[in-house]
Amino acid sequence: MTVHAMAAISAGTPLQAVTIELRETRPDDVRIEILYCGICHSDLHMARNEWGVSHYPLVPGHEIVGKVIETGGKVERFAVGDLVGVGVMVGACGQCDCCRMQEEQYCEQGFLATYNGLDPVNGERTRGGYAQSIVADQHFVVSIPDNLPVEGVAPLLCAGVTVWSPLRQGKVGPGSRVGVVGLGGLGHMAVKLAAALGAEVTLFTTSAAKAADARRLGARQVVISSDEVTMREAARSLDIVLDCVAAAHDLNPYLACLKTFGQLVLVGIPDQPHAAPDVTPLVFRRLSLSGTSIGSIRETQDMLDFCGRHELVADVELISMEQVESAFQRMARGDVKYRFVVDMLASHWPGA
Repeated sequence: MTVHAMAAISAGTPLQAVTIELRETRPDDVRIEILYCGICHSDLHMARNEWGVSHYPLVPGHEIVGKVIETGGKVERFAVGDLVGVGVMVGACGQCDCCRMQEEQYCEQGFLATYNGLDPVNGERTRGGYAQSIVADQHFVVSIPDNLPVEGVAPLLCAGVTVWSPLRQGKVGPGSRVGVVGLGGLGHMAVKLAAALGAEVTLFTTSAAKAADARRLGARQVVISSDEVTMREAARSLDIVLDCVAAAHDLNPYLACLKTFGQLVLVGIPDQPHAAPDVTPLVFRRLSLSGTSIGSIRETQDMLDFCGRHELVADVELISMEQVESAFQRMARGDVKYRFVVDMLASHWPGA
């Protein structure tokens, strides 16, 4: 089946409209007509080969919401017409310890990425959601609650579950005190989800202009991280801090804001390594410093169900596929609140 898509042909050229051949629908597969696809900052990194792992032509996109239009013969979980989502993964080995624990994102063989991954069955590269449709194994497809604005659901498939997983692993709930560093695509969902879980949320930001929006999203306190006085006032006040900043910075001030036994969890990946923090508070106050990668399929479904009950979605700006390159430029300078989402039905494909 041939469909229209937007692809990076090389690291130095803008995305362009192409046609791609989707693989056949296997017995455990569903074919999905894509309605909306979120734009993640990693899409820009991959399109420009900034991580040195891109293979061209590359069709980005791993925050996918659409409707099932075909099912394989062994598919029991979904039917034609179902509203579904696909996130960062479309495969894993299924045999290692992590897969058996339903933590596929840590598959010891490496999970199969929604795009730029190497399909072990046909040896071809996977292609993502900047396209009219996609084929995926039913295990890596999730159900979307039908009471949510669909366009706002797309970023939950990556940004949402990336912060949801450490919140749940950290047993955040009523009475918890949570810090969030950075108010971007990840950070704004961390504030929303932590507040909905019943936690008291403190946002750390370098921009005082973000204070009002942070409170609108659910933050109780806003701390300007460059203000030494207010940072000292926040010392030893938080159970867990989610650091959502994707740039190298000093971690020590956020360790200082943790209560004894507290956790600092990194969810942003900087382009340069962080400086090593002082280990003294880690040892003498039993603090932990860790990282987390997206979330499992089970966690993704749990997060979506929670968002359905609490009517939570991402704050998004809708664009057409023709606007992706300008969105990349705006995203690179932080000019988006808080996630771009491509409206596939509003996009115009050459020759369509």
